[in-house]
Amino acid sequence: MKGSRPEQAALTGGTDMSRTGDTRRVIESMVDGLNDHRIDDIGEFFTENFRWMGNFGCGTKHGLKAFQENWQRPFQAAFTDKVCIDEARLFMGEWAAAFGRQEAVHSGEFLGVPPTGRRVTIRYMDFWKVVDGRIVDNWVMVDFPGILHQLGVDVFQGRGWESYDRGERIPPSPQEQKD
Repeated sequence: MKGSRPEQAALTGGTDMSRTGDTRRVIESMVDGLNDHRIDDIGEFFTENFRWMGNFGCGTKHGLKAFQENWQRPFQAAFTDKVCIDEARLFMGEWAAAFGRQEAVHSGEFLGVPPTGRRVTIRYMDFWKVVDGRIVDNWVMVDFPGILHQLGVDVFQGRGWESYDRGERIPPSPQEQKD
């Protein structure tokens, strides 16, 4: 890349490292609440107007009520016997991140797929910002294509990059760029 570079990590520039312990307590308690399948009282961990920003397919939720009605309830309707397992967590001041999986049974409609009764693994990544003991922002990536694959739906129609890994297709190479 030539010329000026874009600013990096603008959101974490003024991180207050003294907040790390408080942030950790909030996130660990919130994950326990999710594993207890709490919906109506989950606001203990979130501000009323927090932002939940998911990847395409998950949507963006503005505020606690939208999170409860447009994420928690439909997700718990689609997947029961669900447990969240953070495989790694990182804490830095008022920031936290985790990746892991949920293990659940597909017992309700999910993205048009009727219940299959299959046990699925739902991979995710979460990034949170905690202010005054509550989550104000939550960036989320949930592997919807991976869930659908487990339910027998290939959204990539055999053209996912795994086909390169298996030697079924030859990966393209970029054209050499001239200055």
